[in-house]
Amino acid sequence: MAASAGPVLSREEVDRALARLGAERDAVESALLALQDHPGLRLLDGAELSGRTLERWSVAGKGLPLLWALFDRYSEALASARAVRARKAKPGGPELAELTELLTGDAVTVPGGAVPDGPQLLGAPAKLVERISLDALMARMNSWYATVLEVVSAADAVWSALPARIDLLLAELHRVHTLAASLGVRPGSHPLGDDLTGLERDLTELRTEVREDPLALWRPARVPAQRGTVPDGEAFASPAGVVDTERFDRAGRALDGVRLELENLLRLRDDAEERLQGVGDLLQRADATLAEARRARGEVLAKIASSDVPAVPGPASALRERIVTALDLRQAGQWGRLAPLLDALEDAAAKELARARHSLTEVTQPLAVRAELRGRLDAYKAMAARMRVAEDPEVIERYEKARWLLWSAPCDLRAAAAAVARFQQSLRPAQAEASDGAQAPGQQAHGHQSHGHQSHGHQSHGQQAHGQQAHGSAGQTPVDGQVQGG
Repeated sequence: MAASAGPVLSREEVDRALARLGAERDAVESALLALQDHPGLRLLDGAELSGRTLERWSVAGKGLPLLWALFDRYSEALASARAVRARKAKPGGPELAELTELLTGDAVTVPGGAVPDGPQLLGAPAKLVERISLDALMARMNSWYATVLEVVSAADAVWSALPARIDLLLAELHRVHTLAASLGVRPGSHPLGDDLTGLERDLTELRTEVREDPLALWRPARVPAQRGTVPDGEAFASPAGVVDTERFDRAGRALDGVRLELENLLRLRDDAEERLQGVGDLLQRADATLAEARRARGEVLAKIASSDVPAVPGPASALRERIVTALDLRQAGQWGRLAPLLDALEDAAAKELARARHSLTEVTQPLAVRAELRGRLDAYKAMAARMRVAEDPEVIERYEKARWLLWSAPCDLRAAAAAVARFQQSLRPAQAEASDGAQAPGQQAHGHQSHGHQSHGHQSHGQQAHGQQAHGSAGQTPVDGQVQGG
């Protein structure tokens, strides 16, 4: 036996080394038993692997039997050291030298190159056998254990996380397929049907990849053990990493979107008749408004002189043809095609009603102007009465002129507006006089001295009555009655 290169261990150092190595041997045995019963290991042994998983497992799969072989050599070497230590309660120099060699020297014979990818990575020639120390053998077992555990744990994590969820999502996909078929949504005839077919293909491919190449969906937190060294103290810990569920999550979001759109179509099927009735009601209101605009246009042309009245558009016949198409689609259950058409019909019908209302407003604008002028004339007449100038001949004359223009047919709006403005101007001297009288009370006495003027007003009571009679006569013209009725 070769001598140890280091100093000879004392009896206490030998006992401590045996205790440490024994504890490490027990830990390795427990870890190997747990690894042997790992569900991921059983799945890997029975699966048809491909891709990255096949590449990794072709190396790591050799590790478990080799680990047991190395463990046996480790146990045998440790048992030999314990036997030497048991010879004497107080071993002498020869025994301590032999124990030092067994515990720290290259006293263990193992198969050559028994390290994960060792010869290939280092470029060294393969050896049939090697002699290494117990500590080096423990490090080699740690390296192999980390290699095997990383592949086994990663594959088990992926198999635990995805297959059941994929199956549930496929079951939901089939339910959505049934809903789509009931709504007439099928591949090749509607985009949603094509989306469902694509989702089913993607999920089926993902399930196959998960079954055959789970490591393709594993994202380790560090470099795989077989491609580098294993840090001290981490050999028996589960490898860190996450399962890549992005493709699954993306498919789930896409399926949710398709389901929401199909549920909208389902609501459309339930509400289609009511919505089509609403479109018809809007068009009826638009037709009634256009009819009123045409009647009002005739009235304006008859009652308003020199007025540029816009033409009234006809009904939207093309829109009614699209309603017939929508009814046919509803009858045939083509909800996917009906949905955008019905949205467009509702928007077009609302615009048609707005167009009809705008046309009526434009057509009746001259009548609105005449009504506004009549209102102003009545307001100015009331103002003249408050200022006590209603009996003034000029005021009466201008009022009657404006009134005659506004209540005659056809009405000249420009002349009527000018007449109303002249009637308003005839009130301004009285307004100015009233304003001056309020500022200079002394002038009120002069007003009392001019009582004769007011007496003149009382003396012309018959004339005032004549004016009122004329006013009543003008208000009873047939033309006026027709306009006010409009």
